[in-house]
Amino acid sequence: MIVNLHFHADTHIVTLSDGSEEVRAPLSWHPRLRHGTEAERANWRLIGKGVGVHWPDLDEDIGVEGLVLGKRSRESEASLAEWVQSRGSC
Repeated sequence: MIVNLHFHADTHIVTLSDGSEEVRAPLSWHPRLRHGTEAERANWRLIGKGVGVHWPDLDEDIGVEGLVLGKRSRESEASLAEWVQSRGSC
């Protein structure tokens, strides 16, 4: 289970409850996080008793299993482009 999350440079880092090493993933694996502002990335909450993280401002959910297995976002390029355009972002 995830117990904490923070960002450093272009990486997001989760701390797991089992005491294992922190799990790190580049923001490029999760484009909505990469496109989000610092304030939007800071606005997160644990979901499913720690099995995932939700960012309401970015409409993004990431599960601990995917992070541990090194899985990238599976959002299509078309969906991401539509989301970015809806935000008025570059």
